[in-house]
Amino acid sequence: MSKRAVGIAGIVVAALVVVAMIPLAVIWVRGITAQPSADPTPTPTVTADPTPTPTPTGPAQNGDSYSADDYPVVDVFMINGDLPVDDAPNEPTIGATAAPDEVDGAPVFADPAKEPVAWLPQEQRYGGTVVPIVEQHDHWVKVLLVGRQARAGDGDASQLTGWLRADDVQIEELDSSVEVDLGEGTVDIVTGAGDDAERETVATDFAWGTEATPTPKGRSFVMMTEVTSFEYARGHPIVYLSVQSSTLAGFGGQDVAITAFHYHDVRSGAISNGCIRVDADAITKLAALPEGTPIYVS
Repeated sequence: MSKRAVGIAGIVVAALVVVAMIPLAVIWVRGITAQPSADPTPTPTVTADPTPTPTPTGPAQNGDSYSADDYPVVDVFMINGDLPVDDAPNEPTIGATAAPDEVDGAPVFADPAKEPVAWLPQEQRYGGTVVPIVEQHDHWVKVLLVGRQARAGDGDASQLTGWLRADDVQIEELDSSVEVDLGEGTVDIVTGAGDDAERETVATDFAWGTEATPTPKGRSFVMMTEVTSFEYARGHPIVYLSVQSSTLAGFGGQDVAITAFHYHDVRSGAISNGCIRVDADAITKLAALPEGTPIYVS
């Protein structure tokens, strides 16, 4: 048989083998039972909980309009029995001040739920318009104020407080304060708060009030700072505070008895009428503090 014949025969045999296998393949395929396909795993639907509307904290908002002409001015001369004295004199402020945002000033409330009882100007001759915040809410701030509820001898002459509407004021952070410890005999300027606070002792030998005319304890603030013609100050500035004497209705022929930091040649021990007498270096540093700086006396 020729090679060609052999090749053809091989192809025929191979073809027969392939043809013979086809029925087997078909039988094998047909013998497989189709398995049901698995149900697709449903993608879980995530439903976001609705974000609750924040509930305002503190007293309710007051959007009423008021006029400065209808209320007494908050200043160093004010006697206003409607304003409360500070009910937490040993507590810290929040480290911020408030000042009226409008030129006309802002109404002051003894109770945010009631009508105003006074008016805080944006500016005035004897300061007291930048006030430390002791409590802050969404619509209101509670602040320290200048003036008195009553003169000494007629009632309580302690540090005053009041409420301002948050929309009426500019709020500024303030990281400085002054701590006076009469027992330890130190005056410290404190910058910052908590563990990060930096403390500079500016006086360890100074004078404070006598038993009859004590230096008021608790918290107050820097009302204003200015250089005066008083001879005892020797040309140094006087740092006037918001709180007045608890025993003197007036002083030096005036209707007010303001306490202050000031220079004096004689400045050691309980010898003053309530003011804190310090040396030249100390008063220079104290005078650099802004209005509204909290003062704590213990």
